[in-house]
Amino acid sequence: MQERSDDALMAAYAAGDAGAFEALYARHHAGLYRFIRRLLGAALAAQTDEVFQDTWLRVVHARERWQPQGAAFRTWLYTVANHRVIDLWRRSGREVSLSLDEAAPWEPDAGDGSPWQQWPAPASAAPHSEELAFWRRAGERLLQCLDELPLPQRSAFLLHHDDGLPLDDVARALEVGFETAKTRLRYAMSKLRTCMGAYLAPLQRDVR
Repeated sequence: MQERSDDALMAAYAAGDAGAFEALYARHHAGLYRFIRRLLGAALAAQTDEVFQDTWLRVVHARERWQPQGAAFRTWLYTVANHRVIDLWRRSGREVSLSLDEAAPWEPDAGDGSPWQQWPAPASAAPHSEELAFWRRAGERLLQCLDELPLPQRSAFLLHHDDGLPLDDVARALEVGFETAKTRLRYAMSKLRTCMGAYLAPLQRDVR
């Protein structure tokens, strides 16, 4: 079962093979849950299970009419999850701007990125070392910085850098044009670099 493609598994599931759904779930549940949790952020983290379960329920309901239509099952799955997160944000009274981040003039990255370049290499972080403590704090700060991104930029960053989707698939998952997805990603990277560099540069001096 694990050797079959997602498309083949969905076709088998539509034909009544419950094991095919179990294989799809086993293959994608961890990445999908992580995406939803990080996309919701700290403020809505308690709703992660709700969105996660609703996403899979929509897979169940769509099994007989689902068609690839140029997008991989995984891309479609993340599209469904992204829609559910946007719906939840709006129900909670949060504004979700899907255009202002592209309409604003492009600003170059702050600085030359040197704070990131000077951090210790993760591979050098031995257990209980100061470097390991540094990277633990870096990971905590990255999640905080992600929470500060507008939702469209956060989703583009997570899909591309956390879940490994090519930029073409990121655009499909977010249902935007390639250049829009690229712009959102560039804004996200610029803001994260500024946020992380400003916070962790003093920690780097402590590690040395």
